[in-house]
Amino acid sequence: MSTPLKIAVHGAAGRMGQRVTAVTHADNETTVAAALESASSPALGKDAGELAGLGKIDVPVTAEIPDGVEVVIDFSVPEALIDLVKVCQSRKLPLVIATTGLSPEQKQTVEEAIADIPVVWAPSMSLAVNVTMELTRLASRFLKNVPAGVDVEIIERHHRYKEDAPSGTALRFGEIVASEMGQTNHQHGREGRPGQRPRNEIGYHALRVGDNVGEHTIVFGMLGETIELTVKGSTRDCYAYGALAAAKFIVNQPPGLYSMNDVLGL
Repeated sequence: MSTPLKIAVHGAAGRMGQRVTAVTHADNETTVAAALESASSPALGKDAGELAGLGKIDVPVTAEIPDGVEVVIDFSVPEALIDLVKVCQSRKLPLVIATTGLSPEQKQTVEEAIADIPVVWAPSMSLAVNVTMELTRLASRFLKNVPAGVDVEIIERHHRYKEDAPSGTALRFGEIVASEMGQTNHQHGREGRPGQRPRNEIGYHALRVGDNVGEHTIVFGMLGETIELTVKGSTRDCYAYGALAAAKFIVNQPPGLYSMNDVLGL
């Protein structure tokens, strides 16, 4: 039997970090080698397993990556991610990035790092979401020449604690549609009397309700008929399992930027 893949979880005290710790610990092919948080986190020194509700696993939360780690999974915030990227780059550690809401400057830091390390960078780690993205691409391609035109709206729901809107996943759905159908106007919500809907528009609508872990609907509205592609997460584990699949994939890749399509073989 091969040695389990040694994974560091960055943002280990957060809601997603706890679930990544749990699924990594439960997987026979992986082990939690490190649990990372900021130097000011009150979770420092606590056992990562106890934080995740697993009981003690003898992995304390630390601010620095210990020796022996083979790959890092990040579910944190943009500011913390950028510091992590620089450390991974200097130590040649493969990285899975699930943090969204990066500024252009922060994105540039990630893009510079891929010359030295392999990175899976995706707006959603959900396997179902990424398959739905491919379905969205196909629908957009086949519908782009409908004579009467197609109106595309993207509706997303997330929990009340999510800080960015629309979600990075919703924006990615919009990019996919626009790349196939050519829309140039990305409209975020509507109010007042905006007038007749422009043909070159994609509309985005962000709902923040309760503990919703993630739901996206892409609406293709035509005259006389409608197509809706909907993908829903029922628990945060869908993102954790996707991140784990990405970690297993990226550890064997050369430096460069990879997507969940690469992980899934799409």
